[in-house]
Amino acid sequence: MRPPKSKSTTHIGEINTLEVLHESDDDFVLDGSNKGEIFLPKSQAPDGCRPGQKLDVFIYPENDGSIKATCHRPKAQVGECALLTAVNIIKAGAFMDWGLEKDLLVPVSQQSTPMDEGKSYVVYLFLDPQQRIIGSSKLHRFLEEHAQNMVSGEEVDLLIVGKTDLGFKAVINGTHLGLLFKNEVFQSLRPGDKTRGYIKTIREDGKIKLSLQRHNKKSREELSDRILAFLESNQGTSTLTDYSPPKAIYKQYGVSKSNYKKALGALYKRRMISMTKDKITLLTQR
Repeated sequence: MRPPKSKSTTHIGEINTLEVLHESDDDFVLDGSNKGEIFLPKSQAPDGCRPGQKLDVFIYPENDGSIKATCHRPKAQVGECALLTAVNIIKAGAFMDWGLEKDLLVPVSQQSTPMDEGKSYVVYLFLDPQQRIIGSSKLHRFLEEHAQNMVSGEEVDLLIVGKTDLGFKAVINGTHLGLLFKNEVFQSLRPGDKTRGYIKTIREDGKIKLSLQRHNKKSREELSDRILAFLESNQGTSTLTDYSPPKAIYKQYGVSKSNYKKALGALYKRRMISMTKDKITLLTQR
């Protein structure tokens, strides 16, 4: 979640740092700058709150158009994605639990697939033309699907969106969408999971291919060293060959079969190992 903003402009749907001007019977009145005075219900304020104090508050609109503040933290701000659970389905859409007393609406028109009560979905938050905070599971409308200022091998933060026929769609650094191919994923992934990943390749059309393992010379050298260490500690042999199942390779080394085969090939060319279909043998000690 982004840090609070303390600029002169107050932003709806985000955490802002605002000063307490005075208090009434039920509320603290905050200096909302361009938004005027904003009311913070005392039930939503921290203990010991007093005039002159600066608070980090989330700003949101009420149904009547007024703007309120709360010190409670939502699961996401406007411009961010989060895994949210549908708690109520109505004709107009689905209400999601996003950590505040008032649930977040995902209109039917913003649902990539019809939502079901009790199920969770990765949702993007935005402001509609009426300045209401709305959610959408149609992430492609808000996130870039073509690489910008990214390079192959770059380490990135991933938020898993869901499974497709090809693999797993993921949000990259909160700004882009990319794909993890299923033949390179050997661990359980669910929508909402957060993990580190890497830009594997960028296609000619700008689409982004992702990987959970680093693909560069240094990582290949490290894998080669681990293979040699394993052989040295196991009487110089291993039954984990380039014919072994991908899951067995991932369980031992945490890498794809493709990366493992490349490392074996490099060791073979250096005449450090011999290989058969059933066994790898160490030829020389380091």
